[in-house]
Order: sequence, then C-alpha cells, then structure tokens
Amino acid sequence: MSYIAHIRESDGEFQTVEEHLLEVQALAEAFGGKIGVKYIAGLAGVLHDFGKYTDEFKDYILEAVNNPDAPPRRGSVDHSTAGGKLLYRLFHEKNITEFKGKLAEIVGNAIISHHSYLKDFFNADLESDYLKRVCEKELIEFETSKENFFKHVMCEADFLSYVEQAAVELKEFLLKDPSKTSEQKYMFLTKFIFSALIDADRTNTRLFEENKPYEPQENHTLLFDTYYNRLMSKVKSFQQHENANTPINLLRSEMSQQCDHFAEKPSGIYTLSIPTGGGKTLASLRYALKHAKKYNKKHIIYVVPFTTIIEQNAEEVRKILQDEENILEHHSNVIEDADDNDENQDGFMSKIQKLKLAKDNWDSPIIFTTMVQFLNTFYEKGSRNIRRLHNLSESVIIFDEVQKVPIPCVSLFNDALNFLKAYGRSSIVLCTATQPALDFVEHKLAIDADAEMIDRLDHVIDAFKRVEIVDLATDRTFNNEKLTDFIVEKMDELQSMLIILNTKSVVKDLYEKLKEQVMGVPVYHLSTSMCAAHRNDILEKIRNQLKQGNKIICVSTQLIEAGVDVSFECVIRSLAGLDSIAQAAGRCNRHGEMGIRSVYVIDHEEENLNKLKEIQKGKQVAKRTFIDLKRDKYSHGGHILSKDAMDRYFQEFYSEFASDLNYFIPKLKKEMTKLLMEPRNENSYRQAYIHKHNKTKDVQLFILNGYGTAAEHFSVIKNLTTSVIVPYGEGIDIISDLNGNNSIEDLSRLLRKAQQYTVNLFSHEKQLLTENSGLVSLLDGKIIALKEGAYSDEYGVDLQNESGFGDAIF
Repeated sequence: MSYIAHIRESDGEFQTVEEHLLEVQALAEAFGGKIGVKYIAGLAGVLHDFGKYTDEFKDYILEAVNNPDAPPRRGSVDHSTAGGKLLYRLFHEKNITEFKGKLAEIVGNAIISHHSYLKDFFNADLESDYLKRVCEKELIEFETSKENFFKHVMCEADFLSYVEQAAVELKEFLLKDPSKTSEQKYMFLTKFIFSALIDADRTNTRLFEENKPYEPQENHTLLFDTYYNRLMSKVKSFQQHENANTPINLLRSEMSQQCDHFAEKPSGIYTLSIPTGGGKTLASLRYALKHAKKYNKKHIIYVVPFTTIIEQNAEEVRKILQDEENILEHHSNVIEDADDNDENQDGFMSKIQKLKLAKDNWDSPIIFTTMVQFLNTFYEKGSRNIRRLHNLSESVIIFDEVQKVPIPCVSLFNDALNFLKAYGRSSIVLCTATQPALDFVEHKLAIDADAEMIDRLDHVIDAFKRVEIVDLATDRTFNNEKLTDFIVEKMDELQSMLIILNTKSVVKDLYEKLKEQVMGVPVYHLSTSMCAAHRNDILEKIRNQLKQGNKIICVSTQLIEAGVDVSFECVIRSLAGLDSIAQAAGRCNRHGEMGIRSVYVIDHEEENLNKLKEIQKGKQVAKRTFIDLKRDKYSHGGHILSKDAMDRYFQEFYSEFASDLNYFIPKLKKEMTKLLMEPRNENSYRQAYIHKHNKTKDVQLFILNGYGTAAEHFSVIKNLTTSVIVPYGEGIDIISDLNGNNSIEDLSRLLRKAQQYTVNLFSHEKQLLTENSGLVSLLDGKIIALKEGAYSDEYGVDLQNESGFGDAIF
C-alpha cells in the first residue's frame, strides 16, 4: 500500500504522499514566483510532509479513520520535523556553504512550523526551538522517509539540482535593495515562504477533501479592464450632471484625471492627499484599476482604519463596478487560532479541521480589510493571518486614512510597506487628507520622489474650504451637563448636529442626557460596541433623516469620522489630534451645499484618556497649535488645517512618541523591531548556546532572531481583544448554522457572512460576560458568540454593567 497523506471523509479515497507533495510544490512555486522565489517556495512545498513517508504515520492515519470513536492521541506522530531535518543534515551539518546554509534555515523553519507558527532561531534564554527540532529531535524512521522521497517524488540528483536553483534565487534576493539589513531580508522572506506554504498546503488539502480540481487563479487583467470601463462610464455620467460645472465638482474631476495620468507611472509608494469630500474613493479606484491592468497586478486591496467604513466603501465600489461576487470584505478574524498546533489531525476532518481549510486567503480581485488585519498578516501569531501575506504581492494596496496607523506599529508598518515595494512588486497609495510624516521617523517609509498625485495642494485645500473651525478648547472646558445645554441652544437654529467624543462612556452618557432634554428630535448613538451591520443600519436611518432635512442629533465615538459618508450642518469635536479634527470637519457641510458652517472644538473634562495615550498626546500637540494661532493668526500656514500645520503636527506627534514607534515589549524589555530584524553577534550567541547546553560540537546559525517570540507578544490593539459573533439580524441565523454539521464550503460562506456581525471584546469585557453567562462557545471554543440577552438594539453589547462602556475606542 502507498503511503497516505490524507483520506477523504466522503468516500474514503486516499491521497498519496507523493501526490500531495508534488501538488503543493506546484502551488507554492506559483505563489513564490510572484516575487522571484519560485524554487525556494517550491522546496518548502515538496518537503513539508516528507515525514508522512513512515509506517508510523500510515498506521496512525488509518487508525484515526477506522476508529473515530477511539482515535489515537493527537500529536503522537511528528511528521513536520523531517523536511527541516533533511535540509539541515544535507546543507548545514558539514561543508556548509553560505546560501545553502541560509536556505536550510529559511525553508526549514517554514516546514517545521507549518502546523503552528515560525520558530525562534534563538530566544532571550539562549534556547533554539529551531535547533531542537532539526538537530536534536530523533526521528526513528527518518532514513525510511528519505529513501521513499528520493524514490517516489524526486531523485536525489534532481533534488540537489533543484536546491542549487533555490540557492541562486536566495543569493539574488539577498543582494537586492542594499538599504535593508540582511536580518530584515531573512525575516520577510521567511514569512513570505511560510505564507506560500501554508496556503498551498491548505488549498490542496481542501480541494482533495471537496474532490475538486485546482483552478489556477484567474488573470484579472480583463476583469480590471471591464471594471475600468464601467468606472469611466460613471465618471462621464457625473460630467453630464446639472451641477458638474460648479467649482468643487470641476476640481473633483480634475483630481480624478490626475490620478488616471499618475497610474502610468511604475509601481512605488505614493500619496493621494485629496481633501475630505474630494471624491478620493473613486479617484483612488480609478488609479488602481488603470495601474493594475497596465502592470498586471493580481489584486486591489483597500485597507481602512475601522470596520465601520468597510461595508460602505465596498458597497459603493460594487454599485459602480456592477459586481456582487468578486469584492471581498474582511472585517476581523472570527476564528481564534493563535495557539493552535494541528499536527496530525489529518485523519479526523473534524469541524476544527474544516475551519482550518475554509477559504480565507485573500485571493479575490478586490479586497476591503482593516489596518489591524493588514498588520496581523505580517506580525501576529497563528497560521490563518500569515496565510494571506503572499497575496499582498503584485497588488495595488490603498491605505485609506493612513494617519490612523497605531503609534507602536509605525516602524513595523513602514518596514512591511518597504518590503512590498522593493520585493513584492506592489504599488502602494497612502490616501488621506492629513498625510502623516511616515518618512520622518527612524524606520523611514521609502516614499518615492514626487510621490504626491495631486498638484497645488494648498490651492486645493483652500478651494475645498466648507467649514470654520471654532476654538472653544483653549480657554474653557465642558462636561456633559454644559455640553447638553450648548447643544440644546444651538439646535434652536440648526437642523442637524454631530457630536464626536473620545470615549464610549461619555458618548453613552451624553446620548442619554440628550434623549431626556431634546424633545421631538431623534437622537442616534454610535459606538464600536455595535457590530458593523448594526452601525450601518443606524447610519442608513441617519442618512434618510438628513436627506429629508429633518432635525437630527447623532452622538458617536471617532468611528464616524474615518470616511463615513454623512453630512451634518454642524459638528462638535472633543479635542484630539489635528488629523481627527480634520476628519470630523469632513462630516460637516460635506458638499459645500450650506456655505461655510461651524465645527466647534471643545475640551471635555470628563473623558478619561489615561489608557488612550495617542489621543492624549494628540490633544496636547493640537492644543499648542491652537494657542499659537490665537497669538499669531499667520502662524502654521494661517489656519489649523493647513498643510504646514498638519506637517508640523505629525512631526511633533511622532517626536513625542519617538521611543514607542518600534513596538516595545515591556515583558521582554525589548523592541519588536530588534527581535525580528536586529543584527546579532553570531559568535557570542553560538558560544553562549554551546556553553549553556554543554554541546560537544560547534553549532552554526546564519539567522539568530526570534520570530516566534515576537509574534507571541504582538497585538495591534495592546489590550488583547476577542472577536465574538453577535445575535443581531442575520447574526442569529449564523450562530445557529455554525452549530450544524457543515461542509468546508458552508463554513467558508458562513465565516464571510459573519464578518458583519462581530464585535471585539476587551479582556475585562469578556470576563464580565463570562461571569454573567452571556457567552456561548461554538466549534470547541474556536468561535465565540453572544447570547441574545447580551446584545441591545440600542447600545450593542450589553454587559449588564456600566463598566462595559469603558474608555476604549476600538
């Protein structure tokens, strides 16, 4: 009997080890070829399940399938170490050459980690998870695996020739881009290879389980060409509109044309600084589609700061492109897999395994996702996130409201973008009215020369002036009582007002006060305690009220200011960074239909910002700018939202956080950038390791960094959150359906649908809900949902405790 890789649940059909290895190799080669590392990725693919060539594993998988009620202990057979061990023995134990030795480490780490996450080469305690596996772990049937591999998959001569080709690729990769350290190159290449391997392995396993052939990813050039023509038809229809020749609309049209012309330029990192209300979604899409079809890009990816605007932007794009099928929204990870090790679950095809195989790899033509998900793809633990990384290459990536990059992640963000530019063949657009100074920090972003797509920015900003910023923050403070009185007074002369405050607790309190004080005027409340579908339902009601010209008040956290398409007659913004004030102003008189309207900036004394350092510091820097303008009206370009004021603000802001930009890990007293990318003294590490472990022979490693430790300590939002599905609208049916017996295809569909019905809980919120019996566990705890009593149609998550609306904004 042949050696078995998988056994199909539906009909008991075998997939042989050689079939699986060669098919995964082919997929991995295709993924790796996108950045010129076809053979390196293919090497990982062809060796990843090399350890299944043993009688021990064959007995294990047959026993697992034949005795499902009493299966063998999971993890009792190690099949992922063998491929890494083969590379180590052949190219790293003796007569070591530089590039084959490095190849053994990079590919070997990906192979031994493909059921969990990348291992440390060395950690702070001078332990090496990598060496423990490839050097020290004994595999009884290793020679059997090796003999079978060279007999059935690739003869030894062909294998050695293949490794030579991979080593040539590695040399070329490492010689490219001399501005990067070797450690940066090792890290990003290892993660890319790991991504390609994970996706190739899971895709092939899923296709075998579903009994479907592999269909190569379509060339999207024709699709993008169709999309571009549909977009241009929409643009032409705008030009026929009766208001097409107003100054604002003429300027919008001009900026859109500039983006079209800019798309002819080669790929790079560029800025698109269209003011709020200037039509940046369509202008950036016009650039992306034209650039994608000219330079054969595989994906267009929009990255937004908050889940709030994903559905809005995706729906706008769907309508223009007339396509419901090929536009993916990825809000958050519904599945918790950071601590998974699914070694040897091949014979079980449990619901958990089906979750692993569910299609979740960002292979759609157009993708909308969040900054959290983008950063997780590069840096967070767990195989589900990193699986998507290779699909970021050969793409157009548009970062909408890029100024919202979390401060601790600035350097990591810049390094990821620099990799995608230099190696990933991607074109990157930083899209915002308030460009952050990402080239001002230590780990500089490699923005191209003449990067700005829009000409005469100061003129454009002046032309788009629709509001007056009224400073009420430098000489007094407000509490919710005073603020309520102020709002009631202003509403006598206004139809609509938006109030944006910095914390959920004061938002909820003000909302309740206004409901009591303002009679006959609907008051709406928005916060991230609500799922995306819930917030969008409320926003739809708000838009209808605004469209009809009815009196209306909305109280919200900052989630409403990042690209949400609403236009109020007046806005009140609690003092925060200048970028937040500018974004809040973009929700006022959005189309200039009401002349010049007022945006009042206040200092709210009841907001507790102790745990919100970025808002706290931004508030301080902004206040200094307001004071400067009060003293000298010509300072900072003459107004609070000028380009000069914004440049100065971000430089001061990043200077305030200079020691925090590299993701400091308090527990380790070390920055994450150093864990991942700092050069280490090879001799001192090697000698210390040999001494500590009483080694009798020398140990050489080219790569010394701790990938696993870094991922273990990474979280975009420092206070760890858990995604839960909520029983709102269709969420009720999704929770019920996930309890059923689903196919992989069904799970893929449900998980996509669940994106709009999730909320992120902080640990104290999760704990409180647990104590109040408000949570239900699905699929052995891999998915968590709220019980119906724990969700309110008015406030969202209901913890039955006031602390549930604590001072958190995400």
